[in-house]
Amino acid sequence: MASVTQHQPRARPAHPAGPTFLTYTPNGKQLVTAGSNNVVRVYATGSDGEPTNLDDCQENNTAVAATNDFFLTGSEDGTVCMYSLDTYTYEKMLTRCTLPIRDIMLSPDGEWAAVASDELTVKVVNIADTYNVLYLRHLPKPAKHLSFDPSGSYIAASCADGIVYIYRLSTEEPELVRKVDGLIRSLEVESESSSRAVWHPDGRAFAAPTATRDIQVMSSGDGERQRTFSGGHMGDVTALAWSPNGALLITAASDRKILLWDTKTQKILARYDYPSVINMAWHPTQNIVSFVTSDGELYIYEKFLQPDTFALLQKPMQPSPYIRDPLAETAGNTSKVLTNGLKDTSDSRAKRRGTPDSLDDILGPELGDEDDFVSDDDGAGYLDGVNGFGKRSSGHLDPIDGFDSKRRAIVQTWQPRLHQSFQPGSTPWRGNRKYLCLNLTGFVWTVDQDNHHTVTVEFYDHEYHRDFHFTDPYLYDKACLNENGSLFSCPPANGNSAMVFYRPHETWTTRADWRTQLPAGEDVTSISLSDSYIVVTTSTNYVRVFTLYGTPFRVYRQKSSPTVTCASWRDYILIMGNGPVGGDGSTNLLYTIENVKRDEVCQCEDTVALTEGAQVKSVFFSDNGDPCVYDSTGVLLVLQHWRSPGQARWVPVLDTKQLERLASGKKEETYWPVAVAQETFHCIILKGGDQYPYFPKPLLSEFDLKIPCSNPTLPKDSEDSAVLEGPKLEESFVRSSLMLSLLEDLVSSTNATHSQRTELSRREVEVNKSLLQLLNVECRQGEDRGMKALEIVGLMRDPSGTMIEAAGKVAGRYGRTVLQEKIGELAERRLLGMEDEI
Repeated sequence: MASVTQHQPRARPAHPAGPTFLTYTPNGKQLVTAGSNNVVRVYATGSDGEPTNLDDCQENNTAVAATNDFFLTGSEDGTVCMYSLDTYTYEKMLTRCTLPIRDIMLSPDGEWAAVASDELTVKVVNIADTYNVLYLRHLPKPAKHLSFDPSGSYIAASCADGIVYIYRLSTEEPELVRKVDGLIRSLEVESESSSRAVWHPDGRAFAAPTATRDIQVMSSGDGERQRTFSGGHMGDVTALAWSPNGALLITAASDRKILLWDTKTQKILARYDYPSVINMAWHPTQNIVSFVTSDGELYIYEKFLQPDTFALLQKPMQPSPYIRDPLAETAGNTSKVLTNGLKDTSDSRAKRRGTPDSLDDILGPELGDEDDFVSDDDGAGYLDGVNGFGKRSSGHLDPIDGFDSKRRAIVQTWQPRLHQSFQPGSTPWRGNRKYLCLNLTGFVWTVDQDNHHTVTVEFYDHEYHRDFHFTDPYLYDKACLNENGSLFSCPPANGNSAMVFYRPHETWTTRADWRTQLPAGEDVTSISLSDSYIVVTTSTNYVRVFTLYGTPFRVYRQKSSPTVTCASWRDYILIMGNGPVGGDGSTNLLYTIENVKRDEVCQCEDTVALTEGAQVKSVFFSDNGDPCVYDSTGVLLVLQHWRSPGQARWVPVLDTKQLERLASGKKEETYWPVAVAQETFHCIILKGGDQYPYFPKPLLSEFDLKIPCSNPTLPKDSEDSAVLEGPKLEESFVRSSLMLSLLEDLVSSTNATHSQRTELSRREVEVNKSLLQLLNVECRQGEDRGMKALEIVGLMRDPSGTMIEAAGKVAGRYGRTVLQEKIGELAERRLLGMEDEI
């Protein structure tokens, strides 16, 4: 337990009773205080002498801010005045508001001053040019507090409505990027209680007092709640401040306490008894904390930290207290990965020496030269800073009996760039939450509660399924969800093996859920769930297939390894893995599809068609059972003829970068794939730079499939709508032909239902209808389009001849007599079975 310390630094009467404010200059040489009188006091650090007084300031000051050269004060009369710290004289009025000033903050570079008043707009004024003013708008009530982030690019405004508004200041017009609701409470601007959002010195998070008198840390990147400093104060928090290195936090409250917190553990290190503290500040470099009270008294607390805690202040910059810190998770990986997949072991000395024609570049350095550099200008994948040469090694210089030592180092260190394993529908941790599964059945997400997780399963259709959640001591990190049940897996931990857990939604027995542990040394890389089987791929490249109720059905080792992911539908499973290395140093992504029940392989170690540098973002089966892939370039692909060995091919059915909603270039958004159903791409729209969906639960959006065939743009000098209509009909023909092909494969390979056969006939008509509409466009274009028009008629699949007869009528309607005769000849040849002789 933290000890109660009773240090009593001397109270210095600074101002009359009332609101009192203070700030250190960035170099820490001076401390400036302002209060309800017209005197501003400047204290020299380390001196016990009297302060320098400026007696001609405004009265009823409400804010103060300082640089090394000047300070600003704001008062209830709405003025913001600037004073020199060299001459201690008034310099100019920076700005004026019609209502009282409530807060002033200077940007880290000292070039801008943010001014909050009782007006509904915050001014950001340029110090050198006071006519250069930016405005923070969209505030429903006045801002009570302001704070710049350490980079000066963002500013947080704590509004009287209980919401923190985050603005980006890097543009000419400040942009509201986030509203953080539910963090601070609604306070009157005159209240002594604080709702200030204080940025951590590393700039990745900020802290603010909550309604429960705790201090909540929020991630500035995604607005997610992180660690909480809780259980300390019994009264409203009135002031808080980070230490310069972010290792410590001090808070003051109306309970007459000042608390010192350890940022890393959120534990109280010391308690101090001081009443009525309303503002406080750390010295920028020394072990000094200064604070003022509502009685107008100033305390300069030298040697504030005791020896046992002073060591924390001497540490370098400490990270923000994240629940799951992305920096901490990668802290052990000190080497960089280059574009060719190799580890960068070079240091700052690894610079290119000389010119491309210099002697060093031609001959290379001598053996033992530590200033190593490898150029990868030709993309061949050479190792950076290992072989000791600045260019490609010369083969004729090799020893006759083998490699030299440096070439041997290249061979031993070189590693290809692999496709990393992932779980379809899962997102990374953001704060203490992550989605385990997102599909058309529902959502599965988990919340990290430090020593356990809580898992929630929510369905779209509440008529057939009830939402549920449970406490998860196993820390599940992967999940699958369908109409029959939910599947989970967890990694090995605390000496326990990795585990798989299945829970059916309905059962006629007392207990039907089951768990099974994998052999020691295996970790789950991905899982999938179908109506028939459960598939688990592991770190040992095993593919484990279970029945729905836990019976091991098949175990085999995947040939393409390491495994990447898997998906399943009915009796079919799709497994992806890394294959041979390509010319760019990356492995090819291979897939295998097999029918587990019949023990038949449909496609074996075939290549996933990706563009160079692209990655698979998700893989799943459509509602009709066709494999689909969504890649990092925003293209959705479907696998055609995948039931016929050696015949499969990946067909693009949607390029999201070509959506009409993005044509203006004003929208910045990407798409998180969810499913393909009813010839529609279901996804979640991600705004701005977001890469993953987050809470609250996002809404699903739908986009019709559209095969990228051509760009139907109208020339500037053309007014003919057929120029646009033709490409659209051509895309419709290609897409309907693809859908017909997929359905034909399904009907021919399964016990087709009557509805499926009816749908097959409808799709055949749809293909012919697209061709007939395209023929109509060509006939309207003119007689010179007759060759293409006849070709279109030849594409029709029409055993009965009805559609070709309709095509002849279309040609006759536009007076294309020659074309009409050619169509009649084509109909006769088809009737006689002589079409191939055309």
